Amino acid sequence: MGKLGIGINMEFVRHDDKNFEWGVEKAAALGYAYVEPMVHWGRELLSEAGYFHSVSMLDDPFRVSRACEKAGILISGLSSHTPLCRPEIGAEYLKQAVRFAAECGAPVVNTDEGPKPKWTTAEEDHVLMKYTLRETVSVAEPREILIGLEPHQQYSKCPEGLDRILGLVDSPALGINFDTGNGYLCGHDPYAWLERVLPRLVHLHAKDISIGQSDGERGKVTGTPVGCACGEGVIDWKRVIELCRRAPRDIVLSVECGTVEQAERSIKHLKALIG
Repeated sequence: MGKLGIGINMEFVRHDDKNFEWGVEKAAALGYAYVEPMVHWGRELLSEAGYFHSVSMLDDPFRVSRACEKAGILISGLSSHTPLCRPEIGAEYLKQAVRFAAECGAPVVNTDEGPKPKWTTAEEDHVLMKYTLRETVSVAEPREILIGLEPHQQYSKCPEGLDRILGLVDSPALGINFDTGNGYLCGHDPYAWLERVLPRLVHLHAKDISIGQSDGERGKVTGTPVGCACGEGVIDWKRVIELCRRAPRDIVLSVECGTVEQAERSIKHLKALIG
């Protein structure tokens, strides 16, 4: 049985127009023990100007670890989503993310299969995903970095589809980053699905879904960027926590919400349940 921690995905500061370091300090001030930084390729105007939280993988990975050490906070993983179905992008992106994670101290690299090419068949897409994942785990295994596959797109929107992607490559580095909100919005029972993947769970996106969003989108979408504050939506967090306590490894519940205020309410709710 693993231990549980409470972290937050850096998307909670997206609309504050601040940089990565500001977001890390804010997460620590709210009482979070972990952050999940987002990384990107190349250079991006808003991030370079200090108006956005994403970190370029051309930067020194120690930028991330130093900011977290200064704030007294740990790293649960990297948000490194890229299209697995497009190996000309995904393979090199994820391999670089793994190397970046190893240097900055992030134990998990999270991704999903991403949007598919318009002209490929489902069978072709799974061959392409196998190539990308095989290349990625060849870099992840010797560095002891885990890859967290997330239910989010066209193939991972159901338990069988996520299982199929997970089964494309036989590697101890390949696991599941379960997203409670995405699992719910896809139209499935998120608790039964979470229980199904517990043996391979490496990270969890703690995403709640408002009643309004549930009424308007459930069964019509495969996921959503962020949710509402944990405890203010449809997800039963006591049940999620009870399930995660049964996972064979330590799990961080990385909150995915859209504002600092939602982040503050989320940690109060989760801390009261976890203790």
